Amino acid sequence: MKEYKNYKNIKASALRYDKGKENAPILIAKGKGKVAEKIIEIANKENIPVVENKALADILDKLDIYDEIPPELYKVVAQLFAFIYKLNEKVAGDLKFKSLS
Repeated sequence: MKEYKNYKNIKASALRYDKGKENAPILIAKGKGKVAEKIIEIANKENIPVVENKALADILDKLDIYDEIPPELYKVVAQLFAFIYKLNEKVAGDLKFKSLS
């Protein structure tokens, strides 16, 4: 896990999106300082990708937990989810390839 020298200034958020059940991604966790560190720690422990994006973190920090993201964030969050999806596909493909070797 990345060490943060000034943890008081860090922010972290977690989003969930279930295409069949939700209209838009939902903010399921957010925090600053030690809480942000804990969110990142849990994500790393659960192999959930962590992406640094200060501008997005600042906007998500203004939402309440379980709020849908606002429409103006759809594009950036969709790009983020697409990146994570492709990353997960690559990791799964690499693991499959290694298991065949």
